[in-house]
Amino acid sequence: MAKTQDFTAAFKDIMGAFPIDTKAMEQSFKSQATLAEKMSAVNIEAAQKSTELSAKWANDTYSKLSTLTSAKADPADYAKSVTDFASASAEAAAEHMAAFAEIAKKVQTQTVELMMAAGKEASEEVQAAAKKATAEVTAAAKKATAAAK
Repeated sequence: MAKTQDFTAAFKDIMGAFPIDTKAMEQSFKSQATLAEKMSAVNIEAAQKSTELSAKWANDTYSKLSTLTSAKADPADYAKSVTDFASASAEAAAEHMAAFAEIAKKVQTQTVELMMAAGKEASEEVQAAAKKATAEVTAAAKKATAAAK
């Protein structure tokens, strides 16, 4: 009866020849955590500014509503107050939407800057890891070649 060969020792040798660099993994996790922290800060700041802007817009609208809802002596004054309110509301909407656009623009700019910096850092890390791995594999190959002779 044929006996199957035990490859455990061979696989151990192969895996030992290709060690895993845990420091590179740790650095990668730290880099990702730092990027996530910075991205969160950008998003939280934008959310806070948007919330403040929304609250200001609502308060401005409510203050204008008080003049709209006040009693008038002449019926024509009602039409004028509605027209004034609509005009002021349209103007405020344009101003507030421009402010929201500025917030979005700032978030976009900061996000692009963060992603570019992260990409550059990741590229440098990968390049360093590849150089190290190449050196280790070359050394292991030389060792294996020398042992086979």
